[in-house]
Amino acid sequence: MQEAQLEGIETTPSSGASCHGPAQADITGLPLLAIVGTPNVGKSVLFNTLTGIYVTVSNYPGTTVEVTRGNWRIEDLETGVMDTPGMYGLLPITEEERVARRILLTERPNLVVHVLDAKNVERMLPMTLQLIEAGQPVFLVVNLMDEADRLGIALDIPELERKLGIPVAATALAQGRGTKEMKAELAKALSKPALPLAGAPLPEVRYPQFVQSGLEQIEAQLDPVYPMSSRSMAVLLLENDPEVLELIRGKQPDRVAGIQAAVKSVQVQTRQPLNYIIARAYREAAQKILASVVDFPEQRATTFASRLSNAMIRPLTGLPILLVALFVLYEFVGVLGAQTLVNFLEKNVFGAIINPWIDFLLGKIIPWPVLRSLFGGQFGIITLGVRYAIAIVLPIVGTFFLAFSVIEDSGYLPRLAMLIDRVFKKIGLNGRAVIPMVLGFGCDTMATIVTRTLETKRERLLATILLSLAIPCSAQLGVMLGLFNGQIGMLAIWTGVIGGVFLLVGWLAAKLMPGERPTFYMELPPLRLPRLRNIFVKTYTRMEWYLREVFPLFILASVFIWFGRLVGLFDLLVAALVPMVRLIGLPDQTAVAFLFGFFRRDYGAAGLYDLRSSMTSAQVLVAATTMTLFMPCIAQFGVTVKERGWKVALGISAFIFPFALLVGGLLNLALKLSGWGA
Repeated sequence: MQEAQLEGIETTPSSGASCHGPAQADITGLPLLAIVGTPNVGKSVLFNTLTGIYVTVSNYPGTTVEVTRGNWRIEDLETGVMDTPGMYGLLPITEEERVARRILLTERPNLVVHVLDAKNVERMLPMTLQLIEAGQPVFLVVNLMDEADRLGIALDIPELERKLGIPVAATALAQGRGTKEMKAELAKALSKPALPLAGAPLPEVRYPQFVQSGLEQIEAQLDPVYPMSSRSMAVLLLENDPEVLELIRGKQPDRVAGIQAAVKSVQVQTRQPLNYIIARAYREAAQKILASVVDFPEQRATTFASRLSNAMIRPLTGLPILLVALFVLYEFVGVLGAQTLVNFLEKNVFGAIINPWIDFLLGKIIPWPVLRSLFGGQFGIITLGVRYAIAIVLPIVGTFFLAFSVIEDSGYLPRLAMLIDRVFKKIGLNGRAVIPMVLGFGCDTMATIVTRTLETKRERLLATILLSLAIPCSAQLGVMLGLFNGQIGMLAIWTGVIGGVFLLVGWLAAKLMPGERPTFYMELPPLRLPRLRNIFVKTYTRMEWYLREVFPLFILASVFIWFGRLVGLFDLLVAALVPMVRLIGLPDQTAVAFLFGFFRRDYGAAGLYDLRSSMTSAQVLVAATTMTLFMPCIAQFGVTVKERGWKVALGISAFIFPFALLVGGLLNLALKLSGWGA
């Protein structure tokens, strides 16, 4: 794909998974309805409308990386519904597009509901044509009609339905417009008996004669044993789709050589890539179909939202906007969450009330000191684990999740991706990688999973390294901000060092790793005022995820620490870390915090927060920097093993551990020589 940014509101791939997941339904044996389409057109809203299951609806690439299933009952008909990852066409580029196409090929849905954006119907209709040509039972939902109306774009839906020969519904799903009529039409389409594969060449799609001849040669060699039409298979083979070629190798191995020869004979007749020629043919066909369907205004109105959107993606204006956004985020998360709320809960609630009461109660009811230390004292489940989770981390996570919900619903993240694409190209990534990176500030574990949305194995590996090294999760980041206690100088140095490490390691890794230059294409959703209900529901579900998934880990870590201290293992590990923390100029007690960091990054950061009063400003800065760059937590390490394998996970950890100490030591030396913060 080519790099693109089509007029402000027009350009983005699919969304990033948040740190929680919706309930999954058993739809085995039911008629299947699969929802497909590009990101940010309302697929997840449609899924929620049909099934009633809440799914995070985000304006940045990756919400539906995982396939979501649900049940829809209308009258006496019960149907399984699948919300698929975003895709731009039948030729997959990213892992999420491969998953979406695999669903169409292996699940054989009774109905494929293609959702597209009414404002950008001309650019999205080619995928509809591909689905029809492939023999899929297609139902078209033209969504976001309210936004098209505001821009003066008029669509003749009955004429579009007539020209395509498939059912078409016009909706504004977020407002409920057209929902009732759409459901009735969907039920009618599902009630019809399943038809055999009936794909065929579309008369509107016209290729150059040499391409047409090649398609006919390939079609002649294909038996009707595939989950899509012979014409669609031939088109994908001309586009060098390796999965389709493997499919043929498995069913008709004797035809592979002839097909490859036919593909080569077509390619040698042009200097242009065949996938470009084919995409142009679909695009021209869509334009012909829409000529009498869509009426654009003579001049599009320039709105404040469109001017702001353009300003956000231009370096001259986009960087100041980014700085303002970061300042607001710092004030909300770093000051309100990490200082005001944390200080209140830690000192006034736990420090003054809960911890003394727990120690007093344990002294009355448990006579054995060893057992008392499991729940109270310095490292107890309640006095340490629960205090860290509720008093230090929860307010930071809560304010971050609230702010993040506002940012993602506004549509700012894809514009940020456009803004930093040029910088990311220098480190072997592209603007699309901003999604897992930003998600990493919420949860590095889930962000590592979302790296699967990147196009190449090289990009996914680079992103995983940088997430493990230089992206602090929300709780860790918030605690770090609390450590600095509003001192802008410390924050500036910490930000400069972490940012410099991020760019340096990314640049070096990109130079050392072979691979092609990443491309970038992104659909920009419109800027919107976030809806309060959506923001609070998202924040609530993410907080629920934190309490359900993360809170128990704090308790478990406390038990491990208690047991480790009981058998002496904890003291041995701390003793092994003491010479290392001394080497970078830190007091011996920080070895305990770094050991906590092995369990969870935020747990270790909270340990540093406890020690802040016993360190100089320079030591706090060195400790915060080293902890940020320190080993990934157990959960992130486990996900890295799952996504990249044991060798990669161990290799990343083996690099990060000494590198973090090296950076900490160099920073300590620089601060000493300058006399800063002594």
